[in-house]
Amino acid sequence: MRPAFLFGVSRMNAALNDVAAALAEPVDTALDAKAYDEETSREHALEHCNRKFAALKADQRVEWALENLPGHHVLTSSFGAQAAVSLHLVTQVSPNIPVLLIDTGYLFPETYRFIDELTAHMKLNLKVFRAQRSPAWQEARHGQRWNQGLEGLEAYNQENKVEPMRRALRELEVGTWFAGIRRNQAESRKAIPYLEWAGGRWKVHPIAEWTDRDVHRYLTKHNLPYHPLWEKGYVSIGDHHSTKALHEVGTLEETRFNGLKRECGIHEINLADL
Repeated sequence: MRPAFLFGVSRMNAALNDVAAALAEPVDTALDAKAYDEETSREHALEHCNRKFAALKADQRVEWALENLPGHHVLTSSFGAQAAVSLHLVTQVSPNIPVLLIDTGYLFPETYRFIDELTAHMKLNLKVFRAQRSPAWQEARHGQRWNQGLEGLEAYNQENKVEPMRRALRELEVGTWFAGIRRNQAESRKAIPYLEWAGGRWKVHPIAEWTDRDVHRYLTKHNLPYHPLWEKGYVSIGDHHSTKALHEVGTLEETRFNGLKRECGIHEINLADL
């Protein structure tokens, strides 16, 4: 009996060939049955689809993923500097898609107002998840962990960002996760693919290859705003206690987490281990 994943591979290849018919390429089906196991199937499918996705427009990637990848579908957003792009791009195709926000309780006041503005303007189906302990309780017990070196920072991120996101993905039974991260945002993101798969769950990065110029063009074309702190030099915006404007530091990497690290851990979650 063929592994269940193979049926997804066949469906995926067929759908992508329909979307990008002019770019269709034959898929080698003459693989040894024993070698064509679950891992080989996954790698083959991902390689094939990432090649196809590279030739598609961002909205086509979104449309195809919504039609062919398993539900439930969700979009995550930090409501950061250029967040309006992904929010608009995905909700134009799926207006009621749940938009997941992880609220640490330490976002900038401008961010909370930006969330309200975009939620009202785009009629977003916003779902907010938080740590199980309040910020005040955490500080009473641990102090300001973001000022306690890398170990303290990672413990803070784990409780306030990673655990709530993992819980959200479980509770909403997410099959496909859309995220607006891009390769030129950080060294840690230079190699992100359009599609990831693990444990039966998918992650889609529709604008992975976009530059800041692409983002600006999209925002301008659709009359969408940057985060209000963008004009003050904030190019990557998270918690107020660990975010700095670019002119305050030497490199883009140093604008977050006092330069100790770049990723909070949300986009490093193993989808196979929720």
